[in-house]
Amino acid sequence: MNTTPKDHPAPDAPPFDGPEEEEDEAFLGVELDLAEEDSGPASLARGAAVVKSFWRHAPNGPGVYRMFAADGEVLYVGKARSIKKRVASYTTPERLSVRIARMVAQTASMVFVSTESEAEALLLEANFIKQMKPRYNVLLRDDKSFPYILITGDHEAPQLAKHRGARTGKGDYFGPFASAGAVHRTLNALQRAFLLRTCSDSYYANRTRPCLLYQIKRCSAPCTGEISLEEYRGLVGETRDFLSGRSRSIRHRLAREMEEASEALAFEKAARLRDRISALSAIQGEQNINPRSVPEADVFAIAEEAGHFCIEVFFFRTYQNWGNRAYFPRADRSLGAAEVLDAFLAQFYLERPTPRLVLLSHNIESHDALCEALSVRAGHRIAIGSPSRGEKKELVENALRNAREALSRKLADAATQEKLLGALAAAFGVDHPIRRVEVYDNSHIMGTNAIGAMIVAGAEGFVKGQYRTFNIKSRTLTPGDDTAMMREVLGRRFQRLARQEGGEPEAEAVDSFPEKPDLVFVDGGRGQFEVARQIFAELGVEGVRLAAIAKGPDRNAGRETFFVEGREPFRLAPRDPALYFVQRLRDEAHRFAIGTHRAKRKREFVKSPLDEIPGIGPARKRALLHAFGTAKDVAGAALADLEKAPGVNAATAKLVYEFFHEVDRN
Repeated sequence: MNTTPKDHPAPDAPPFDGPEEEEDEAFLGVELDLAEEDSGPASLARGAAVVKSFWRHAPNGPGVYRMFAADGEVLYVGKARSIKKRVASYTTPERLSVRIARMVAQTASMVFVSTESEAEALLLEANFIKQMKPRYNVLLRDDKSFPYILITGDHEAPQLAKHRGARTGKGDYFGPFASAGAVHRTLNALQRAFLLRTCSDSYYANRTRPCLLYQIKRCSAPCTGEISLEEYRGLVGETRDFLSGRSRSIRHRLAREMEEASEALAFEKAARLRDRISALSAIQGEQNINPRSVPEADVFAIAEEAGHFCIEVFFFRTYQNWGNRAYFPRADRSLGAAEVLDAFLAQFYLERPTPRLVLLSHNIESHDALCEALSVRAGHRIAIGSPSRGEKKELVENALRNAREALSRKLADAATQEKLLGALAAAFGVDHPIRRVEVYDNSHIMGTNAIGAMIVAGAEGFVKGQYRTFNIKSRTLTPGDDTAMMREVLGRRFQRLARQEGGEPEAEAVDSFPEKPDLVFVDGGRGQFEVARQIFAELGVEGVRLAAIAKGPDRNAGRETFFVEGREPFRLAPRDPALYFVQRLRDEAHRFAIGTHRAKRKREFVKSPLDEIPGIGPARKRALLHAFGTAKDVAGAALADLEKAPGVNAATAKLVYEFFHEVDRN
């Protein structure tokens, strides 16, 4: 792939002189009102002139182009079979739609990247969109990886485990599953059915007697020899066969063995086999809508309502339904459903494995390029299509029905959330629509492992991607002083916000989430409220309503007292929807703070003194522990013994020895 950007042409480049015309590109972006100041006739003419000047240097072949604003912001990333023809479609203002006209009016420069094929351009475009998040592109807002079931392949007794992330370890991966919950349910049933271990390798190596899982018939205990390794490998093979779709033969064989055991009066063995058959039935019973003729497929269906989109994805593997997930991509409301789905697919498969069959509810324009790109990456043919009959059509229709229902629920929740935010604004004297609410809480035990937590809510509910935690850093703070902790947390948060606001103002899309809150709650009484007021005054914070929540005698009893500047302390009516909403916000902040504190405390419990030695990384730490057993033994070792440890050189040994001993370095 040729990834060298073309040089920007000079402003006085020769005039545009009419390339071949091509049908206007489907514009992918968020809906923005046409503003006179940045998309009026003068601005549009100026932007079109910029595009014309760059057109002269555009390559004729396939590739990707990026359009930049004057401040360097990436406005849009697009792909084309011929970049030169595509760019030309932006140079005739009278033919541009309102959306494209605004983008062209804001364009100050362009960069082109040539590729060998349209398929490469498709993947490169998706990669750029993921990295740069241009406000005029369709964006996949939830791109976290899917969980898999892993049977490890680097141990004498393979482990059954959940896996998320890069599939770099040895073993067999089965998935993807739509959620961690689906994986956990399947793992529990597989434990009952096949008795594979789920413990870590270190736990396995240090067992001297079977653990509780063996007692409750969830593990065959290969760690202590309760089952031979040869028999255990047989169970591993059965598990692989079951997850690969050969479940019927396994159930028939287990049923035959159960009958044989019963006839031989081995009733205990027959009961164990009966329980395993029951567990297999439970797994298959949870897999509803199992296809009969589709061994492996991803099914995508898109629904549209009131300018919003929902894409429902179903995962089918080994003739089983392994769950579904709904996505709500950011897209311009004037786009068609097929256009949004087209832009979504390349981003979805950018870092995910592709099944042999992808079924769609709509035909997409990039069908051929997407097939080619995914097939080359997978090493085998990938089929993509919109079925018109048969079981495949039924699968798509079912996904479409789920997409419509998920979108209806989302819109209903958003409408309810808007009403609650309106009630909140009325109750706390905010004179404009609330777009962002922040709630702060602290958590610690006698001042140890102290953290501050911030949760964020908006029109779509809790915005977990905006949550933040603050490790309390002040060494002069009295342990357990909640007001001082709140001072540090709020000071750090709003100092950072002030630095952001002090930079160059950025153009903001209509649906982008603001950085500055409209309303801030602190969990506490008058003391926390006064501290927050002081911080706001010192930093010159304006346009943010501040309130404090003092707990009543009983949490959620409707007896909370609120402190707001310019008003006497007050309570809300027990049945006021705003009160219930504030309680939900406060409880979410409390949950997040407690959870983060517990995680930090847990890390402190398992922290090793070796972690504090500068220059000692994971590999050397592992070598020291393998050689001496524990950190305590490393601390007591002589310098000569440290130097003899495998994987530890003389300099490292001296570093470790001096860390644990008072050595005169003069």
